Amino acid sequence: MNGAPSSTYFTASPDWEWLIVFYFFFGGLAGGSYFLAVLLDFFGRPEDRPLARLGYYISFPCILISGILLTIDLNRPLRFWHMLVEPNTFQPMFKYWSPMSLGSWALLLFGLFSFIAFLGALAESRRIRWLEPRSLRPPGAVGSVLAVIGGLLGFYVAGYTGVLLAVTNRPIWSDTPLLGLLFVVSAASISAALMILWADRSRWHAPGLLALHRMDAWVVVLEILVLIAVIISLGAVGRAWLNWWGVLLLITVLIGMIIPLVLYWRRGWLGDLNLTTSAALVLIGGFLLRLVIVFSSEAI
Repeated sequence: MNGAPSSTYFTASPDWEWLIVFYFFFGGLAGGSYFLAVLLDFFGRPEDRPLARLGYYISFPCILISGILLTIDLNRPLRFWHMLVEPNTFQPMFKYWSPMSLGSWALLLFGLFSFIAFLGALAESRRIRWLEPRSLRPPGAVGSVLAVIGGLLGFYVAGYTGVLLAVTNRPIWSDTPLLGLLFVVSAASISAALMILWADRSRWHAPGLLALHRMDAWVVVLEILVLIAVIISLGAVGRAWLNWWGVLLLITVLIGMIIPLVLYWRRGWLGDLNLTTSAALVLIGGFLLRLVIVFSSEAI
């Protein structure tokens, strides 16, 4: 600990606990699922559209839960609108230099786009009949524009939580510029995993499902590499993980990354359960990763 920059250790802890861990987790699922759904809409086969719908079905509820968790965590939840509106003039308040302000607006706008995509997915599956689905989803012109903007917002939301940590000037969080990248990659892996689980449960064995599983395996490999880069970039501060939090991080890598990769490369080991077991472990690992990053810094 003596080798770390002294300024890192003089800031007060924001006291982020379980609500924020779940906020990070559901925010990652929301942004990642939407982004993957957009990729499937643009580059997948026509028979993959049900799989893309799953991404939209996941995204909106997750961003809604994420926003509720963040609001509850505020000291005065009823004043959450102060992040968006100046309370004296009631004019929109946007501070481009503030990660909190940027993030608040990004969550609001992404929530709107994910809601529109959610309605489009419901309309396409005939769960609602008063809406024309092709007006809200690709390949229609309006739907394509909505998907591109929403996908960019989803990408930002998926990595925003890591960027937010990096500007808090807390140990571990502020000592590496790579947390945003780690959270983006992790969001992609857990979102693909949840879509795989849901598709398997719903028996939607579209051609894109195996491609999604293959992509998830390569994303997990990238996640391992980014996590190694994070640890290296921490330098002496990385010694903060020479405790049981570090042990939990190793368990996270084993459960949520190594074992799913082994199951992907040895697909015959668990038979029909191979796909779902791998996806479930990736989800568990993604949650544990956020738990370790949040609580290990809070413990200092």
